[in-house]
Amino acid sequence: MNSSDFSSLPLAASLLDNLSSLGFAQMTPIQSQSLPAILQGQDVIAQGKTGSGKTVAFGLGLLHKLDVKQFRVQALVLCPTRELADQVAKELRKLARSIHNIKILTLCGGMPLGPQIGSLQHGAHIIVGTPGRVEEHLRKGTLELQHLHTLVLDEADRMLDMGFQPTLDAIMAHAPRQRQTLLFSATYPQQIKDIARRVMQQPVMIQAATQHQPDTIRQHFYLCQNNGQRLTTVKLLLLHYRPESAVVFCNTKQETQDIANELRQHGFIALALHGDLEQRQRDQALVRFANKSCTVLVATDVAARGLDIDAVDAVINYQIARDTEVHTHRIGRTGRGGNSGKAHTLFTEQDSFKLARLQEDDEDLTLEALPSAALLEQPGYPAKKITLQLDAGKKQKVRPGDILGALTAHARIAGAQVGKIHIFDHCAYVAVDTDIAQLALQQLSDEKMKGRHIRARLIRQ
Repeated sequence: MNSSDFSSLPLAASLLDNLSSLGFAQMTPIQSQSLPAILQGQDVIAQGKTGSGKTVAFGLGLLHKLDVKQFRVQALVLCPTRELADQVAKELRKLARSIHNIKILTLCGGMPLGPQIGSLQHGAHIIVGTPGRVEEHLRKGTLELQHLHTLVLDEADRMLDMGFQPTLDAIMAHAPRQRQTLLFSATYPQQIKDIARRVMQQPVMIQAATQHQPDTIRQHFYLCQNNGQRLTTVKLLLLHYRPESAVVFCNTKQETQDIANELRQHGFIALALHGDLEQRQRDQALVRFANKSCTVLVATDVAARGLDIDAVDAVINYQIARDTEVHTHRIGRTGRGGNSGKAHTLFTEQDSFKLARLQEDDEDLTLEALPSAALLEQPGYPAKKITLQLDAGKKQKVRPGDILGALTAHARIAGAQVGKIHIFDHCAYVAVDTDIAQLALQQLSDEKMKGRHIRARLIRQ
């Protein structure tokens, strides 16, 4: 038996069978290094990049320990953003498919408090949430942690970057002192060391190698004469390489919005993702990018954490990141799952000190010439899909099969022409090929779902 096989772990047979059904056989480095200590009940600090498999690592630890017969909160997972919390909860539910009557509850800001209080009154085994909303429930007395045995801080560095240190302290003050604490972080700054020293007991330190191999990501560096040329360079790179999905990383919220607006003016299907957006706007942007009806997502580092997109063709760093580990994290968004990817980094003479820091990690940083300026005469290229929004969701019992069935009724639309379907509490989104958008809209308007007509509309720029 290979030591990297999940079957080498002392897990329940039902958990192992479910892992096999999900296609998990071999552990990733972060899983093989951390899981033995996690399963033994030790505190663990694990440093690994996005895509390293950390959710499965701490998820198996939670489920291994869980007593489903005790209907009370036994584990708490804290995440910096709602997007990441939703992603983690979804992954945990997959891992827990073999456990009957388990309840995993998500508590995030940007959502009504009342329904969450109602759900908490009915009890839960595992809570996944953002620090602000979890702390609010603790303060109101609607959430209690006296039976908690495992606390997970996921993307801990970003939670500290976002100013959650006092909130985390308040939450941990409500948790039992005798507990297992698991801390996962892409970087390991002094703040993380300080919090680990205060709240963890003799933690095991894990530093997993990145899953992104150098030969799958090609880095390109471009010298811009001034800040004004950066935007022109972004347009040139998009028009030259024409990626189906590209993330443009910026250092400020204002830049993300300004650049997205400028790209739309040039004909690109571009959306901004930053902390000032309403939750509905954030959800919609992520859905459209994931389903290929938006080709360019312009984002800040904090907003892009927890981005659950496997096939990003290109990353463009509008500026060099403030530290080298964030740069590594950014470019790791592409070239995932064995696919190849491109990472383009723009800089000016004023950024020479940042470039020097990158060269300390990689001496082979060569500058490249910009694509021909003649490309700017071309408009931005269209997306392959377009998104339709339906005014009904989980609360109205709408399921993906209902939407697919309505679209493919009468055989005018083939299943292959329908893309990803995302269902939220009170709305749903479906991507379709752009050339059948109007037909799909008509089809959804004509067909009944759950015994009634559901209004649908096209989401354009």
